[in-house]
Amino acid sequence: MKTYFYCSIFLIISAIFQAPAQESMMNEALRSPEVDETGRVTFRLKARDVQQVKVTGDWMPREGYGRATAALEKGGDGIWTYTTESLPSELYWYHFIVDGVRTIDPSNAHMIRDVASVFNIFIVPGDKGDLYSVQNVPHGTVTKRWYDSPGLEKKRRMTIYLPPGYETSDQEYPVLYLLHGAGGDEEAWSDLGRATQILDNLIASGKADPMIVIMPNGNAQDEAAPGKASGSLVQPSFMRPNMMAGDYISSFGDIISFIESNYRAKADKEYRAVAGLSMGGFHSLHISRYHPNTFEYIGLFSPAITPRNNAEAPVFQNMDETLKTQMENGYALYWIGIGREDFLYDEVTAYRNRLDALNMPYEYVETGGGHVWTLWREYLTTFAQQLFK
Repeated sequence: MKTYFYCSIFLIISAIFQAPAQESMMNEALRSPEVDETGRVTFRLKARDVQQVKVTGDWMPREGYGRATAALEKGGDGIWTYTTESLPSELYWYHFIVDGVRTIDPSNAHMIRDVASVFNIFIVPGDKGDLYSVQNVPHGTVTKRWYDSPGLEKKRRMTIYLPPGYETSDQEYPVLYLLHGAGGDEEAWSDLGRATQILDNLIASGKADPMIVIMPNGNAQDEAAPGKASGSLVQPSFMRPNMMAGDYISSFGDIISFIESNYRAKADKEYRAVAGLSMGGFHSLHISRYHPNTFEYIGLFSPAITPRNNAEAPVFQNMDETLKTQMENGYALYWIGIGREDFLYDEVTAYRNRLDALNMPYEYVETGGGHVWTLWREYLTTFAQQLFK
């Protein structure tokens, strides 16, 4: 009887733990998405007892604040299917909508988080898609480091990219400080922005010089990304308290000091660059102006210009005078890029008029598109190739 009892328990436990494994194997057998040689993408979802399945993604046309959807067709085997037209080489996000409920693709393990939303991703190879993919080239090292910020009175976390060969050489390297937008954190550029793949591939092809890339957390009140700071797990949110109030700008020297004290970073203006998207562009503008003899290269990607919080803070005063000082001190590149459909387009146009009135040189790139990662990855690619020449 004992033998029979133990065998029964074993069979029950085995069934419980094998069920998820079997389900996983079924999802693996169902290929979704599948990209063919022409760039057509096929999505599949097995769901017998539902009435409707749709897919939406960033290749779809905009509809208000969202994207259009496409309906999947149900086959006799309970598998829903949809195939796109040929898509240009790029990295894309998508998700399913099943009977009105948003869900990820259970057959695709590749996902990214943007603020509080999770999306599946896929890459159409070729031009940009190859640049954003892991290639058979030497790879840099990506680490997460905590540092002391006396200016913000807390320990904080940053992502650091060290170029290929850093650990095996005694070489010193220039540094790019790469800043995220509102709702982002120290993981945004490495995950959503594919910054590490872009740098690996540009450096390997000789299109960019080897450099250290620092991706700090730009939310001054936070220690780290949601779930990575001390305390309980918190829900990510887009609008952080006082996220553009000026404290981060005035304390940015804490980050530079940490990097130049702990890494083989070239500690001269001509070997420092700062760039960022949206809120990170705002920070790059004001950090480089407030510390006017610190950066040789400045990149503003779809930047906000005017303060949203605490506009009376000292860091936001005497803007024209500090811009003139920055210009007189000299810089190699002041780069501005924005899409024509971006909601910040008029704000950037007004800022360009201000620079023109000051006779302050800058390079301007205007593209199609709005306030999207598709453009920011492209802008980083262009900007990185012009650094430290």
